Amino acid sequence: MIEFNDITKFFTSGIVRTDVLNGVTFKVNKGEFAAIMAPSGTGKTTLLNVLGCLMKASGGSYLFEGQDIETLNDDQLSEIRNKKIGFVFQTFNLLERTSALDNVLLPLVYSDVYPADAEKKAGRLIESVGLKDRINYKPNELSGGQQQRVAIARALINDPSVILADEPTGNLDSNSAKEIMEIFRILHKEGRTIIIVTHDINVARSSDRIIYLKDGKVEKEEVL
Repeated sequence: MIEFNDITKFFTSGIVRTDVLNGVTFKVNKGEFAAIMAPSGTGKTTLLNVLGCLMKASGGSYLFEGQDIETLNDDQLSEIRNKKIGFVFQTFNLLERTSALDNVLLPLVYSDVYPADAEKKAGRLIESVGLKDRINYKPNELSGGQQQRVAIARALINDPSVILADEPTGNLDSNSAKEIMEIFRILHKEGRTIIIVTHDINVARSSDRIIYLKDGKVEKEEVL
């Protein structure tokens, strides 16, 4: 499903060039639960941005479902982000004045067609993450763990090919973190492809395989 081949990424400021990704190569198969583990400052955020089609690589090739990402224009990349990738962020990124239901529905607003059963589908997803009785609550009425559950439901609303989670437990207490990781494990058992980017070994070990990133390249892989 996802194939990185010798991916590089650098940034320039005036005449200064900073190399961040230095030839990253790995694959993630359909239905796999993979973790990309790296400490802060080692290219993790840049890798996430390339992986999520938020920026293009400087070199190498990125194939997503067999499609060469480097050949796509901004509109095509936006369509992939909206329809093919479900994002879950450390900071939840929920609209504060909007109910859990409307937050989950948000990605559909940017779709070509708004499904007639959109609210029913969103309601089922909210129920599936254990928040049936919180469907009309706003984020400030929910705990951190509950907000992340809403974010997961939102990531699923377009039936994406892959769920990409960026430090999904980083702002949660240990009990809430365990509950969130259990949701990801259930989603994986249902056949969903999940990639978690983290610096937490306990989170990484919830996956099937850990890809270790160091100095902007893959240091090693570990099958669990």
